[in-house]
Amino acid sequence: MKNLLSGAVPTIQLTLLGAALAFLLSFLGGFGRLSRFTAVRGVSGFIVEFFRGTSLLVQLFWLFYVLPFMGIRLESGMVGLLALGFNYGAYGSEVVRSAILSVPQGQHEAGISLNMTSLQRMRYIILPQAFRTMIPSFGNLLIELLKGTALVSLVTIPEMTFEALAMRTNDAQYTLEIFGWLLVIYFAISYPLTMLMRWTERRFSLGRL
Repeated sequence: MKNLLSGAVPTIQLTLLGAALAFLLSFLGGFGRLSRFTAVRGVSGFIVEFFRGTSLLVQLFWLFYVLPFMGIRLESGMVGLLALGFNYGAYGSEVVRSAILSVPQGQHEAGISLNMTSLQRMRYIILPQAFRTMIPSFGNLLIELLKGTALVSLVTIPEMTFEALAMRTNDAQYTLEIFGWLLVIYFAISYPLTMLMRWTERRFSLGRL
């Protein structure tokens, strides 16, 4: 139990840092795919589809095992952070793109009639409405990212699943207890995150008709 709790620390760190990176990349990718420049849309679309269309596990292995052959060595923690951030950021970019496109065209026209620049329209009219639409999907991705941290155990990051597998190797007769507690701890981490996202959704929905 003590080892599992110690493994919860890197799990939580990876979840929060990975979520922050994924959130940033979600908007970069989403805006890139909506760019008026064909080259930007093409590059953004390729990067997004590449990370959505390849396995997170393979991405982890590629960063950890293949990059050293190219002279690039990353710490295992950085490998986990980058793989999680880019993978879930790619999915998040589609959330951003679709949410912005869901804002009625009349809202864009209203901004134009007020003589707003495209940046002002996006900041004051489009994004506030689109962000409310993004929150539930971002909440789902956050929980998926938390569960995805279990894969980083395969690149020697001592998070909870890594510790559980090590404990099972040493005490196979306690397999039920080990993985039972692992389920409980994952749920104990994910439930507050779910409640936080629901609170955020309610907060941004105040005053909305």
